[in-house]
Amino acid sequence: MGTAVIRYAAAAVTDRGRKRPSNEDAFGFSVEHGVYVVCDGMGGAAAGEIASSLAVDEVLRLVSTRPEGDALPVHRVAEDAITIANEAIFSRAQRNYQLSGMGTTLVMLVVEDRHLTVLNIGDSRCYRLRDGNLEQITLDHSLVEEQVRLGRMTRSDAMRSPLRNVITRALGTQNRVTPDIFQLEAEPGDLLLLCSDGLTRELSDQQIELLLEEGLPLDDLCGRLVQAAKKAGGHDNITCLLVRVEG
Repeated sequence: MGTAVIRYAAAAVTDRGRKRPSNEDAFGFSVEHGVYVVCDGMGGAAAGEIASSLAVDEVLRLVSTRPEGDALPVHRVAEDAITIANEAIFSRAQRNYQLSGMGTTLVMLVVEDRHLTVLNIGDSRCYRLRDGNLEQITLDHSLVEEQVRLGRMTRSDAMRSPLRNVITRALGTQNRVTPDIFQLEAEPGDLLLLCSDGLTRELSDQQIELLLEEGLPLDDLCGRLVQAAKKAGGHDNITCLLVRVEG
C-alpha cells in the first residue's frame, strides 16, 4: 500500500497595527522548500526592522539553498541557519552603535514529508488546530510566562503586568542563542499558525480558535485574524502565517 503524498499550502499577512509608527515584524516562507518563519524585531530607530528582516532573509536563504541530496536532516539545517542568522544580527549591531542591542524573536516551521519541526526564540508563537482543537506548541521565552509556569504569577496577573513585554531570549542580542525545538507529525487537515505577539496580546486562544474554524481560504483567515486584533486594540504590529496540511 503506497504512502499518501502530503502537500502544504500557506498564506501570511502583516500589519502595522493601530498604535505603532512602523512595522518591525517580518515573515517569509517557501512551500517548495518547506520553511516558514515569523520574526518580531526590537531595538531603537529602525533596528527592530533590520533585525527581523535579516533573520528572515538569512534563514530562508540557508534552508532554501540546501544542497540536493544533503544527508543532514532539515531540522538540523534549520538550527544551523538560526545560529548563522544570530551571528549576522549580533555582528552587525557590534559594527554600528546605533543598532546596539537590536534583536528579534523567531518562530519557524520546517517540513520534511509528514515530519514537522517547530523552532522558537522569544514570544512569537506556533499553534496547531486539529479537529477543532487549538493547541499552543511553543512556550514563550518571556518573564511573565516563565513566572506563570513556575506558579509564581496567575495568567490574569501576567496579562496586566507592566513587565509583560520583557522577553528572556532573543535572536541577535548575544553571540549565542539556543532555540526550543518541537517535533510533530502532520495529519491532513491540520492548520499551523505562526504569529507575533501583536495577535496573542489582543486575542485569547478561544477567539483565535473560533476564527480559524471558519474554514475560509488561508488569505481570508489571515486577514480575519489581523482585523480582529486591530479591533481589539491593535497596540502592536500583527503578523499571521498559516500553513495547511492537505492530503
